[in-house]
Amino acid sequence: MNTETVGADTEHPSPIRNFSVRLSSTPRGARLARLLATEQLRTWGLPSDPAEHIVAELAANAATHGRVQGRDFDLTLYVIGATLRIEVTDTRAERLPCTRRPSPDDESGRGLLLVEALADRWGTAPGRPPRKTIWAEVDLRPAPAPAPSDARFGGTGCLFPRTQG
Repeated sequence: MNTETVGADTEHPSPIRNFSVRLSSTPRGARLARLLATEQLRTWGLPSDPAEHIVAELAANAATHGRVQGRDFDLTLYVIGATLRIEVTDTRAERLPCTRRPSPDDESGRGLLLVEALADRWGTAPGRPPRKTIWAEVDLRPAPAPAPSDARFGGTGCLFPRTQG
């Protein structure tokens, strides 16, 4: 039998981080989900874009389509390796999401199209009755390289040569 001993000072190269919160199935709960997710990502030193938009859409769907009076929804964020996983769990397992192509005049129905466009992967998973989870994964990309030392960004976002003075 082969065994491997790991010393106490051995550090896992990519720590697993998670955040989970239960929120009311209301528009206020959906807004709070986005704000809490943005703050948690900032705390972890990760960019909030596009995750905050994905959280906003999934939480809004949970508060609108997954709502059952008196039942909350859960938001969970996981970072495993180079992947951020966003999960929103509601209590309407019988109402699975489906993407559709809304007409130009429709005032709603584009949320999952946004999730599909922003996430690298997304899907559904059954939970303990009566729950279901809608999840989305975002591959964390390395930060862009810093600008060359002879240039800097101005207030307009344009590059311009560094001036002497």
